[in-house]
Amino acid sequence: MTAPLIWQKSSFSHEEGECVELATVDGAIQLRESDDPNVVVTTAPHPLRTLIRGIKAGEFDHLGA
Repeated sequence: MTAPLIWQKSSFSHEEGECVELATVDGAIQLRESDDPNVVVTTAPHPLRTLIRGIKAGEFDHLGA
């Protein structure tokens, strides 16, 4: 039997949803949006770290403007 995933969300998230949750599985990272938990994206730690650093640095701020 497989152990259930332990999903974690940011302390910046609100209780009413609209947050990204993360879980680890065999060294991979799974991400889902709390309001649509059946859709899961899987990535590796390094690409996710690169994405988060880019977000924090404002590299994507011009998108959608």
